[in-house]
Amino acid sequence: MASDLLPGFTRQSIETSDGVSIFVRTKIDSGKPPLFLLHGFPQTHVEFHRMVPSLLPHFSIILLDLRGYGQSAIVPSTNGSGYSKRLMAQDCISVMSQLGYNKFLLAGHDRGARVAYRLAFDHPEAVSKVVVIDVIPTAAMY
Repeated sequence: MASDLLPGFTRQSIETSDGVSIFVRTKIDSGKPPLFLLHGFPQTHVEFHRMVPSLLPHFSIILLDLRGYGQSAIVPSTNGSGYSKRLMAQDCISVMSQLGYNKFLLAGHDRGARVAYRLAFDHPEAVSKVVVIDVIPTAAMY
């Protein structure tokens, strides 16, 4: 078995409000604010393994595999509509709600940044701050 690049993180699958199973890794410290990290294409949650040690002294960390990536469910979709940024953002809200968070810091890389934009636009009450990394903002991608 390969070594775990995120030692001490819990693993779980959370079913979203529309029945999609999302794979989640968390390391929660109730005294620290939640930081939710969204991976890019074609990565998974593991892309953050090198930066997480620097973040842990300051934040509770929540990572997931977006729908169709890594260990999350593949959603049947004939035209890609099952993978819209809006649906992925809703998955994130569902996951965070089930973890007990109604407000959080959010950072997304590449495709995860586009999902972060959508999430912040659709659910501004849930996002206290947002960081987008390595993405060119274009209206067509929302």
